[in-house]
Formats: sequence, C-alpha cells, structure tokens
Amino acid sequence: MAAAELEYESVLCVKPDVNVYRIPPRTSNRGYRASDWKLDHPDWTGRLRVTSKGKTAYIKLEDKVSGELFAQAPIDQYPGIAVETVADSSRYFVIRIQDGTGRSAFIGIGFTDRGDAFDFNVSLQDHFKWVKQETEISKESQEADTRPKLDLGFKEGQTIKLNIGNMTTKKGGAAKPRVPGSGGLSLLPPPPGGKIAVPPIPPPSSTAIANHVTPPPVLKSSNVSSADILLDLDAPPSASKAPASATTDLWGDFSTASSAVPNQAPQQSNWVQF
Repeated sequence: MAAAELEYESVLCVKPDVNVYRIPPRTSNRGYRASDWKLDHPDWTGRLRVTSKGKTAYIKLEDKVSGELFAQAPIDQYPGIAVETVADSSRYFVIRIQDGTGRSAFIGIGFTDRGDAFDFNVSLQDHFKWVKQETEISKESQEADTRPKLDLGFKEGQTIKLNIGNMTTKKGGAAKPRVPGSGGLSLLPPPPGGKIAVPPIPPPSSTAIANHVTPPPVLKSSNVSSADILLDLDAPPSASKAPASATTDLWGDFSTASSAVPNQAPQQSNWVQF
C-alpha cells in the first residue's frame, strides 16, 4: 500500500458563508484588485472547508445543504501562486482551482466577516509552518544516519579503572583493601538532643587510702574551751600546760614563749610574735 493512502485527511478550518466570483484575467504584475469584481453579485455562494492530507492543503468549496463539492484548490505552499491576497482588501483572495483532468482556473473568493478571512489565513499559515518543521526534522535525521557512528564498546583486552573515594578498583579484578588513615577510627558526632554519658569515677585504691593522713582525734571536755585546744597545738611539748583559770589573757602562752627567746625585745601584750 502506498504511503499516500495511509495518510488521513484532517480539517483545519470551516466557514459556512463564502462568495465566489469570476475574475478578469490579470493584465499586469500589479496584483489583483477586488474593486474590479462585481462584489454585489457573487457567481456562487456556499461553504468553505480547509483540509490537509500529508503536506498538502486543500481549499474545498461545497454546497451548504448537500455538501456536494463545487471546486477544490490544492495548495503546496503558502504564500504562493495557489492562494494570493488582493491589493485593496483583506477579505478577498484569489485561488487556483483544479479538476481531476489537470485543468485549472483562477477564481475570487470573499468573506462577509473580516474574522472569517483572518481564520482562513491563519489556518494555512499554521499548516505550512508545521510542514517546514517536519521537513527540517527529517533532514536532520537523514544527515545523522549518514554520519559515521562512534563505536563506544570495549575492545578485547581493554580495561577501565574507576576511582571511588580512596579505593581503586579494576574492572574484572578484586578490590584492594582500604588502608586505614593515620587519624584512626573516626567517631560520628552524637545525635542532636542526645546526652553524653559521663564515665563513672573509679573507687580509690588501697595505696591512696594508706597515704591519707588522718589527724588524731581531739577529746573535748566540759571545762576546756576551743581557744585552749589551739594553745595546746602550738605550745612546745616540754612546756607544762598552764591552767585555764590562771589568767584571763587567751594569748598568754604565745607571749611567754616569745619572751624566752634571747636577744629579742619584749613585745606588747595582747599581740603574738611569730
């Protein structure tokens, strides 16, 4: 089956009212003018449909009631000789119609509404813009097929090395063991909001207990004051302890000990010489 038979026909634009005019032959290259036609007396009135089949567009003039085809104009490119605009209006066009035998003729068509003429013009422009894009894409694909293809496969005996961090591997071989760094094992930081456990304090050893000096216990009596305890600690062992009731001066012992030192001037009372 041919490729043309596989293509389907799509409708691009439909306008229910179009006027058809017989136009005089063009005598110069200045273009067609709608004012030369009998605009008040169209030769035929019907419906216009713009369809496409493949890359070719068709302007079909059909009867409004029965849909019978009156004439059609195949269009290979736009703008071109198959569809031309007139010089004095945007609502009128000149199209080239053809029959099945290959005969052709030029007729004029016009729209009552200016918006219908705009839609007719845009539908043809969009179709041939798509045709241009398809042509460029097919051309690029053909050029890509003619270019030499790159062979990216591995040749026999060819290897590749991959560097992943500090580990170097070779395709087809075993991975080398990773050498630990000089910094040792790195620990991850604690999770946010967590608490670090404090290591327990070890109990004191027996050596530390033996080296600890405990002062001798001091016996307290009811008739010995705290000042007498201090005097007993500072007095020399050979001196006899004076009774607490002999004097009312609490620093008497220190004064007596100071006066016994030779070549030293006597000190005033109530002060201790160290």
